Amino acid sequence: MAATSTPCGLFSRALFDPHATASRGQLRPRSICLPLFPIVPRKNASCYSRPASRSVIAMANEGTPAETSSELPEIVTTIKEEWNKLEDKYAVASLVFAGIIALWSATGIISAIDRLPIVPGVLELVGIGYTGWFIYSNLIFKPDR
Repeated sequence: MAATSTPCGLFSRALFDPHATASRGQLRPRSICLPLFPIVPRKNASCYSRPASRSVIAMANEGTPAETSSELPEIVTTIKEEWNKLEDKYAVASLVFAGIIALWSATGIISAIDRLPIVPGVLELVGIGYTGWFIYSNLIFKPDR
């Protein structure tokens, strides 16, 4: 019983009308079309609705706006000061870029190793073994703690 799809719906031999036969005794193809329903826009859809209006209440802060917006977090000011002290900014930027590339390629290598069938299980056993050895040699006996 072969079924193919048509734009109208399912098309199958005797799937829906087993008594439909042609003049030679063979089954003739029958198709069923599902009714088409009109598309009704949703009221909360952004393309069909108007923009929602909102009421906003703002409260004044005790400080002036210049004070609050000009203050940067301490870490940002520290980084700016250290960056300005550097003499060879090109080398530092190159090292940062090389570090990002190294992390990206290490992630690719680790994911490639993880896809091999046996290696993840072996590495998990190695990790469990090392954890057991570390606990035995450093944490169990009181003088070694």
